[in-house]
Amino acid sequence: MRTRVKICGLTRLDDVEAAVAAGVDAVGLVFHPASPRAVTPAQAAALCRVLPPFVTAVGLFVDAPPEQVRATLEQVPLELLQFHGDEDPRYCASFARRWIKAIRMRPEIDLQAERMRYGAAAGLLLDTFDPARAGGTGRAFDWDRIPRSMAPSIILAGGLDPASVGLAIRQVGPFGVDVSGGVEAAKGIKDHDKIRDFMQKVNDVDCLRSAF
Repeated sequence: MRTRVKICGLTRLDDVEAAVAAGVDAVGLVFHPASPRAVTPAQAAALCRVLPPFVTAVGLFVDAPPEQVRATLEQVPLELLQFHGDEDPRYCASFARRWIKAIRMRPEIDLQAERMRYGAAAGLLLDTFDPARAGGTGRAFDWDRIPRSMAPSIILAGGLDPASVGLAIRQVGPFGVDVSGGVEAAKGIKDHDKIRDFMQKVNDVDCLRSAF
């Protein structure tokens, strides 16, 4: 199975074009004002205009008021929503869009229970827990905490970069991987060489897995 790739926190047209050229499956646009990678709906709409068919535009929200999400959807052609806060399932399902739920890996988290709770989600994204921020920590969590039965259906995030993504895929075997800071030159500014390197490492390990 090919590992799907989302690059998140895109803020510039040339970075979106570089991600598309490298072969990403999805681009993430952050609508959380506290994030250094946040974009406005107008900026996001401009970024979406350069996306070709089959590259998914994902909108990331963190405990946003429902009216903010709806106003964003009126301006930006988002195909998938990503909820990265403490949103409950009813809230997540209320916007007539497919959605994924980010689960921050607190020490006490029960992943099987979370999968049942968010059963209507298109998928779960597992990220590193930090009490001070909703995401973008730049740190990995203990991948051994992911049950093998769940691994093929999850999106793995948290501290991934070109040096670590191959090991992550070999060890976990996720459906997809999500990277932001690991392919940046600065917060919100992507490094195009790192994007290409990241994609090459994903493709290399996928080729090796398919050979066996």
